[in-house]
Amino acid sequence: MGCVSTAAHVGGSQVLGIIPTALAEGNFAGKTVGEELQVPTMQDRIWDMLDNFEAFIALPGDIGTLEENFQIAS
Repeated sequence: MGCVSTAAHVGGSQVLGIIPTALAEGNFAGKTVGEELQVPTMQDRIWDMLDNFEAFIALPGDIGTLEENFQIAS
């Protein structure tokens, strides 16, 4: 995700990273490119993505990635 968001940002696109506060505080996500929005829960993250996106890119991940893809698609 970091490479894609960096390339989009360098190319002039707006990048918004939405991350649960617990993950942000644990420094699991690494460096944020563009704007970062911290939310209380993963469910809030999905709702905020739905409210803020023009495009959604799903990269290979785990079961959580599948859940997000299904929620975005439905």
